[in-house]
Amino acid sequence: MRQAALVTGGRRGIGKAIALALAEQGFDVAVADVVASEELSAVAADIAARGRKSAALAADIGRIETHESLLAAAETALGPLTTLVNNAGVSVLSRGDLLDVTPESYDRCQAVNTRGTFFLTQAFARRLLKKEGGGHPSIVTVSSANAVAPSIARGEYCISKAGASMITKLFAARLSDAGIGVYEIQPGFIETDMTAPSKARYDALIEGGLTVIRRFGTPEEVGRIAATLASGLLPYTSGQVIQADGGLLSVRY
Repeated sequence: MRQAALVTGGRRGIGKAIALALAEQGFDVAVADVVASEELSAVAADIAARGRKSAALAADIGRIETHESLLAAAETALGPLTTLVNNAGVSVLSRGDLLDVTPESYDRCQAVNTRGTFFLTQAFARRLLKKEGGGHPSIVTVSSANAVAPSIARGEYCISKAGASMITKLFAARLSDAGIGVYEIQPGFIETDMTAPSKARYDALIEGGLTVIRRFGTPEEVGRIAATLASGLLPYTSGQVIQADGGLLSVRY
């Protein structure tokens, strides 16, 4: 059975890598980002170059009234969707003291990372449940190691990602009887444009043993994990959390 995926936040970094990994695995893929751009179109072109159907779609998942039109546009381009990858997210407006977090920054993280992710997942799940089964329908949410590990300079981000983590558990419990796989990936230090400003600082900490594997991860490694989950290659699993963090969250003594 052919499979088709929508990847949010697919312009670059982890989202782009996931989209390309899915294409390599045989998926048709639509990539969405908050605005249309040459970068986003280039990702769609890379997918097409692999012999798959593709589409580049502009969508702000924080605006839940646009979710149905986003899913409809993806299905117009690809046919019925079998997979949703929730990768879109925002960080804090500025790092700083937890006591100085503003409502604006808090609400922004919640609107996209938690509220937007929840309602897009809900809309996608409703569509899946109306279709006949086949293949491995799936939902993969990319959260963060900060869903578990507090970072007091980014408190509002941590809270939003903890909420995103619970979304996976909830939908896994709700959808398992329908044979829909629901999974979460918690990336640690991944080498992207977003992490570039702090890479030198964390390189030193990683070398000192902050992670078990002493290097940054790559988007391609996260992409391979997402494609594995979406393809149903981890049987008898439900609501699994894959910590793609080089052992950052492992307990050591």
